[in-house]
Amino acid sequence: METTHGRTGALMAVGSMISVQLGLAIAVTLIEDVGVEGVAWLRLAWAGILFLIIVRPRRTAFTRRSFLMCVLLGIVTAGITMLFMAALDRIPLGTASALEFLGPLAVAVARGRGQGRWVWPGIAAVGVVMLTEPWSGAVDPVGVAYALAAAACWGGYILLTQKVGDQVTGITGLAVSMPVAGLFATIVVGPGVVGHLTPHILLIGLGLAVLLPVVPFALELLALRRLTTAAFGTLMALEPGFAMLLGFVVLHQVPGPLGIVGICLVVAAGVGAARTGARAAPVPLEVG
Repeated sequence: METTHGRTGALMAVGSMISVQLGLAIAVTLIEDVGVEGVAWLRLAWAGILFLIIVRPRRTAFTRRSFLMCVLLGIVTAGITMLFMAALDRIPLGTASALEFLGPLAVAVARGRGQGRWVWPGIAAVGVVMLTEPWSGAVDPVGVAYALAAAACWGGYILLTQKVGDQVTGITGLAVSMPVAGLFATIVVGPGVVGHLTPHILLIGLGLAVLLPVVPFALELLALRRLTTAAFGTLMALEPGFAMLLGFVVLHQVPGPLGIVGICLVVAAGVGAARTGARAAPVPLEVG
C-alpha cells in the first residue's frame, strides 16, 4: 500500500512540474506587456477566483487552526511567485532555479531519516548544479537575494501544504490559500499593473492561471498527502530537467553534455526519493 501511495504521489508531483513548465512558456508571452510582476499577479489573482468558484469552500470544512494555516500558506504562495519572478528579472533562469531549489533540498535533508537521507538530495543537488551551470555569467546580488528568499518560501510552502492537506479534505484548503495569495499580490503589485491590462491579456492570464498555479498546486497538495516532505523536496529536482526538455522541444534550446548528465542525475534522485518516501496513507480530516 505504501508503495502504491508513493507512486501515485510521485506521478502527481511530476504532473505538477510539467504543468508549471507549460505555464511558464505562456508567461513569457506576457512579460513584455505587463512585466514580471504583472505576470505573477495575473497568475495568482485568476487562480484565487477559479478556486473560489470551483471549490466553494464551506465554513464547517475548517477549524480555526486549519483556516489560519491556509491563510499563511496563501501568503507564502504569493511570496514564491513574486520573489522568483523578481529574481528572473535580474539573474539567468538557470541560476535562479538552482538557488530556488535550495529550499526543497533543505526540507529533504532536514526531514529525512537515517544516513540515507543525504544520498538522494546529494545526487539531486549535483544534478541541478550541472543542469543550470550557475557559475556561468555575471550574478546580480539583488537577484540572488530574491531567489534565496523564494527558496525559503518554497521550503515553507512544502511543509505548510502537507499540513493543510492533512487537516482539510480534498483541495478545499486551496480555496482559501489561493484567494489569499491573489489578494496579497493585488495589494503589493496590483495597482501598478491594472493600467496595462487588456481583454486579450486577461484571457491569456486565465489560461495561464489554470496551468500555473491551479493544476500544479492542486496536484502538489494531493501528492504531499502521499509522500513525505523529504521525498517531495527531492522530487522537485526533476523540475529543471523538465524545463530543459521543454526548452529543447518548444524553444529549440539544445542542452550541452553537462545538462544531459544533470538530467540523468536528477531523474535518478527523483526515482529513488519516490521509492523510499511514501507516507503510510493519506490522512484527510473532515471537520463538521
